[in-house]
Amino acid sequence: MRILITGAAGFMGGHLVDSLVSNSEHEIFAVDDLSGGYRDNVSSKAHFTKLDLRDRKKVEEYVAKIKPELMYYLAADASEGRSQFTPINSTERNHLAYMYTIVPAIKHGLKKVVLTSSMSVYGAQKPPFSEDMLKKPEDIYGIAKGAMEDATEVLAKVHGFEYVIIRPHNVYGPKQNLADPYRNVIAIFINCLLNNKHFYIYGEGNQKRAFTYIEDFTPYFSQSGFSEECNGEVINIGPKEEHTINELADIVLKVFFPDGNVPKHLRPQYFPLRPQEVMEAYCTNDKATKLLGYKTTVSLEEGVLKMIKWAKEKGPQKFKYLKNGVELSTKDLPVTWSKKLI
Repeated sequence: MRILITGAAGFMGGHLVDSLVSNSEHEIFAVDDLSGGYRDNVSSKAHFTKLDLRDRKKVEEYVAKIKPELMYYLAADASEGRSQFTPINSTERNHLAYMYTIVPAIKHGLKKVVLTSSMSVYGAQKPPFSEDMLKKPEDIYGIAKGAMEDATEVLAKVHGFEYVIIRPHNVYGPKQNLADPYRNVIAIFINCLLNNKHFYIYGEGNQKRAFTYIEDFTPYFSQSGFSEECNGEVINIGPKEEHTINELADIVLKVFFPDGNVPKHLRPQYFPLRPQEVMEAYCTNDKATKLLGYKTTVSLEEGVLKMIKWAKEKGPQKFKYLKNGVELSTKDLPVTWSKKLI
């Protein structure tokens, strides 16, 4: 089978490539524009092409050449909290780029797409979120992801391909971009400490999240592309166990400083909540358990330990802010971003 993975140099994409190339029956094509991913995340056993999915002509030519039968779509500007300040970029890199890719894929024989969506589509509803809840996004990123879901369902009905929509839940682990100051809270906390800097917590730190270690995500994500039972389904993948951001901070500090001596200057500082930040976001996983046999095997503390070990080997990374800044630099832009404090 010819399989296309977009966003393949990213964190989740790189792990998915590793999983799929292990099966020599398939020919794996991997694309990424390397704006947030790294070339060395992609196995040499895959056919890698650097490609910006916003370039409609080049995407059409590429898809026409490889004619993918199965597509895992992971490419994204996944900065949920920043999307209110970069709404055009968020729309282009999410919804529009997806349209530019899936349309030629349909033309050239696409049989199935696995779309990576987001828990952000649930918005600020009462958790735990289940797949039968309405989409009520609170941010531009969630709006884009919801539109991608809706477009997939409509196009599948009209053009006769199969689909699965996966809503991951705060996935973390090795290969994650440590240098992104806008997203991936665990990576930000760890990289700040590697740089001998304290990290910041928004609000009072009482936001509740559930965190998924990459090894508890990739096998099920990969499997969904080959499972007929998953066809036409929307599936949450993530643990039920939620933690506050304060609890997460305590775990990161405990693991990073196992002797318990946390330097005073590395204690977290608190800033106001970011605009439209959802306070509680965690999901049910009953459907993933039923259809994919999902199990949570790595606790948050175990996962953080593994990630810190990897990050220390990689070394401190310089945080990379947007070269041209945000599109809407208003008074509500978090000062951690406007003054590049992270």
